[in-house]
Amino acid sequence: MSIQEQWAHRSLVCARAGLEVGCHDVDPARLERARSELRARSDRDGENGWIDATENMAAWDRLRFSAELTELASDVDLVIEAAVEKLLVRLDLFAAQDRLTSANAILASNSLSFVPSRLATATGLPDKVCNMHFFSPALVMKCVEVVPGPDTSSKTMEIVAELTQRLGKIPVVLNKETPGFVENRILNAVRDEAISLLEGGVASVEAIDVACSTALGYPVGPFGLMDLTGIDIGYYIKQERFAEVHDPADAPSRSVVELVERGISAARLDAAGTSTTAPVTRSHPPRVRRVTSIPKATRKKGPYDDHSQGAARLVRYGRSVGGR
Repeated sequence: MSIQEQWAHRSLVCARAGLEVGCHDVDPARLERARSELRARSDRDGENGWIDATENMAAWDRLRFSAELTELASDVDLVIEAAVEKLLVRLDLFAAQDRLTSANAILASNSLSFVPSRLATATGLPDKVCNMHFFSPALVMKCVEVVPGPDTSSKTMEIVAELTQRLGKIPVVLNKETPGFVENRILNAVRDEAISLLEGGVASVEAIDVACSTALGYPVGPFGLMDLTGIDIGYYIKQERFAEVHDPADAPSRSVVELVERGISAARLDAAGTSTTAPVTRSHPPRVRRVTSIPKATRKKGPYDDHSQGAARLVRYGRSVGGR
């Protein structure tokens, strides 16, 4: 799943909860692609009965799309930034958001590698900066990590945690910032060990993922999850972490580096067993406007609720990485 798809899903989550949402990308073509993909997803959810048709149409009407940040920024109450995991890109965006939004606007980042204190250096109001980390696919996953920096105010944390609940999500509020937060620090340890087992020839991707699913109860194995969230996202996170601490253990693995250098963000096999790839495509963040009345969104069971789909992604990714 590309960043383009990820922020689009988060935008729809917010719109379905009653928020007026502005979606921004600096590339008009990429923005239009995201709008088209999101409309197709929205229509499909309505046709399949996963959401009431009237509610679905009302949610779509609350979405705005613009390649001009100035058109969306002046009246927002909350920004959710979801750019590529590169510090300079995110600092530039936070500086722009700080200039264009009101002094009352909260600037949240979906980053799972850059803590609020690093991003707040680009702003004049560090008490309004926090991380609001959604999980993919955002339309399904309930957890949202809410992370304060040392200067984040308690009021900012209270508003973001309350908003998370109104989106129908469960806020996991951290006491203080740490790179990777809670889930990703645990996940990284599992993922690194899985890749080590694969590259060392100890077990195949299929065996590793089946072990995680059947013995540990994981709904999706580590390789399937990499495929779902985007192989290159993990690569950039590792790359930034290695540049910061210079520990070889934090460098991206050989298998991941090879895929990213080939321009692959997710590996797939089609029905005939032919290997196909999806090119790395990245976008800049959406803008979200908070409204006074936010009814709780309701959703019927959707396609990602079937854990077997995650297992299928695991096998496809594994065959491309492991050469099987």
